Amino acid sequence: MKVFVAGASGALGLPLVRELVSRGHNVTGMTRSKVKVALLEQLGAKAVVADALDAPSLLRVISQVTPTHIVDLLTAFPDNGPIRPRDMVATNELRITGTANLLQAAIASGVQRIVGESYFAVYGYGDHGDQPLGEDAPLHEQEPIKALKVSVDAMRSLETQLLEANIQGQIEAIILRFGSIYGSENPGTKAIFDLLRRHKMPLVSGANGLTPFLHTMDAARAIIAALEIGQPGAIYNIADDTPSSFNQFVMAAAQAIGAPLPPTYPRWLMRLVAPAAVATGMSRLPISNTLAKSELAWRPQFPNYHDGLEQVAQQLRKPEMGERQAFHQAM
Repeated sequence: MKVFVAGASGALGLPLVRELVSRGHNVTGMTRSKVKVALLEQLGAKAVVADALDAPSLLRVISQVTPTHIVDLLTAFPDNGPIRPRDMVATNELRITGTANLLQAAIASGVQRIVGESYFAVYGYGDHGDQPLGEDAPLHEQEPIKALKVSVDAMRSLETQLLEANIQGQIEAIILRFGSIYGSENPGTKAIFDLLRRHKMPLVSGANGLTPFLHTMDAARAIIAALEIGQPGAIYNIADDTPSSFNQFVMAAAQAIGAPLPPTYPRWLMRLVAPAAVATGMSRLPISNTLAKSELAWRPQFPNYHDGLEQVAQQLRKPEMGERQAFHQAM
């Protein structure tokens, strides 16, 4: 495959580029930062600098690269993750306008297939119950925080744009709805570990939601499977086998690095500090990965976050060990 990765220098883009190259694919990574060009080239990919919000520039780049497949990983989250609704504004724009520009450039350039990155929150924040949601589960229309609806609508816009293009026969499109991604190259995961070591990562009292989690390596493998054998027009939930509360995830992270038990703060206080994070932590949003296992022949190498966090902690203790080596050790 000749793969163009939009958002290649991000937390998911880098391990994806690395694995695509290791499998012998011709990879071009797009980044907004000239500083990241050398990093992508070191991984064995070609690199281009472009802004997804600049439609003419994006069209020019993709028409020159002539890829057969495109991966849409366009996000712009702060390093510590989206804590407040305003932290999602830039990503919302990329999921709406950036995806529209990328899709039109792909169609104009004769790209065969595009895989888009969506997230479990597309179902809507709130209580969906304890049974894992299938891809055909209804989407909630009401959100606990008005600004979160904007973010959910942006994810739904991304999905709608790609799937409508697939229905019209313009391009093969596949949607991957990821769980909450963590990994050794994920800035949000590193921020959690750092806060835990300094005893400043709080638990939220009564935050007993259900969040699906996903290791970065498993996310990258799912993208490659979708590129290679996914069904056009399909939506796949991609998460590990163990949804859990975010509090339990944080406590497992503390255990993985030998940090003390995090302090607990009242929910009302944390809503003032991190409303988006609290809304996620309170939501019950388990998702089923059964379809991905069946149609993509995909299985999470880290079926639970306990093993995944142990691997991440080991990686961060051994910076000399590359992610690629760790990837193949997990296979």
